[in-house]
Amino acid sequence: MGIEELTTGGKLRRVTRWSEPVLHAQTRAVTAFDDELRELVRDMFATMAASHGVGLAATQVGVDLAVFIYDCPDADEIHQIGAVCNPVVTTPEGDQRNLVSEDEGCLSLPGGYQPLARPDKAICTGVDPWGNPVTIEGTGMLARCLQHETDHLNGTVFGDRLSGRLRRKLYAQHEELAHLYPDDWPLTPKRTSADG
Repeated sequence: MGIEELTTGGKLRRVTRWSEPVLHAQTRAVTAFDDELRELVRDMFATMAASHGVGLAATQVGVDLAVFIYDCPDADEIHQIGAVCNPVVTTPEGDQRNLVSEDEGCLSLPGGYQPLARPDKAICTGVDPWGNPVTIEGTGMLARCLQHETDHLNGTVFGDRLSGRLRRKLYAQHEELAHLYPDDWPLTPKRTSADG
């Protein structure tokens, strides 16, 4: 049983928005590693692909379970793919800690990007959708993704980590492009500016 079998065959689900309570609450631990969980993961991969994301938390499809998926390049531009239940992320401390500020966005606030400093390395431990222990050592964008998605499962959106000024800029960017994203996106595809 490998993660590859869960990356296809799922159905699209609506991506929740930052205004919805599910994105601001602590998730429930995954305790049943069953077909229902794997169906959720399969749907999350389909939804993430349709949304052109690199990571997606269960809360972003309206489910309050501690699981996220990723399909994201690391610092060596090698694509890493996986699903983690009940994740715990640790980042380097002291001299080993190196913060990198890069633009970050979120599928649940489409169109908005602002720079956020995060550690350039992260280790995520948890279990896979079959209940087997996993450890992911993330570098580059993958390190950022692991931190971003684990934040989601703890009820934190990345805007919570921004200064008031950058948060206002982020919301302004989102508002400018919000009309391109239907309420049920990606069930209804993103509009192009040509659609009016």
